[in-house]
Amino acid sequence: MQWLHGALLVIFACSLFGSVLFSVRYRRQVSRKARGMDAAKMNISMGAMLISIAIIQLFLFTGSTVRVIVGAVMLLLGLFNLFAGIRNYSLYDRIKE
Repeated sequence: MQWLHGALLVIFACSLFGSVLFSVRYRRQVSRKARGMDAAKMNISMGAMLISIAIIQLFLFTGSTVRVIVGAVMLLLGLFNLFAGIRNYSLYDRIKE
């Protein structure tokens, strides 16, 4: 169980770094395609971060009602961000400049 906790913390840290990096890059881009690609990558990173937080909340701590509800909401938000990021990435990838 200790390795799972460590792996989830590494996933959380990497996705947090990716979210910040792509957010900064998004704000500095001029091209529409580059902005869209960076926004999509930011959504994918945020989705992975929220999913890892939800898994930590749901499985690695004793379950209270509030913790389960917060974990479920974070899991749903993470899945939505992940799906939206993948969809937007594929859409912006097809744009020709």
